[in-house]
Amino acid sequence: MKPTTRGTLAAVMTGVAATMGAAVATPAVAAGTVPVPVPLDGVENALNVKAPKISGELPVPMPGGPRGPRYVEGRLIPEHVLPQLPVNGGLPGANVHTPLPHVLGDGFDHFGVGAPAADLRTLTPGLSLDTPLTAPKADHFGLPDAKLPQVAVLTPLLKTVPAANLDMGAGA
Repeated sequence: MKPTTRGTLAAVMTGVAATMGAAVATPAVAAGTVPVPVPLDGVENALNVKAPKISGELPVPMPGGPRGPRYVEGRLIPEHVLPQLPVNGGLPGANVHTPLPHVLGDGFDHFGVGAPAADLRTLTPGLSLDTPLTAPKADHFGLPDAKLPQVAVLTPLLKTVPAANLDMGAGA
């Protein structure tokens, strides 16, 4: 193999390795939302009118790790038998921008509504329970005492702050 061929082959292999490394460094899940355009160009061309521009955003839900069981002194079963699972995602967003015919002249005014995707943090329902027996007691020769059973349903949690922008003005 000639030295120029070896140099060219080495340069190509280096470029391929760099490309593979860059692809690994940027995961596809890093995006918080996925854009969803609504194509209305066909309507604009067929009817010869200015069509609104509509797009949306769909969030990518990301499950988190549940908190592990927490042992409490005096209980035989951990505090969270069925743990709550956190899921982080978002509310879908929308963007509508439509031209309005100008009443007094030839230009267009516009009207727009923008509701960006909002962060959404949730916790699934969980369950916490305790047996009808206490821990073994030394004064009862290592036998447990009877007590009322305890059951608690951990309510789901939902946190978000949605927003919207209304826009009217001159220009298409």
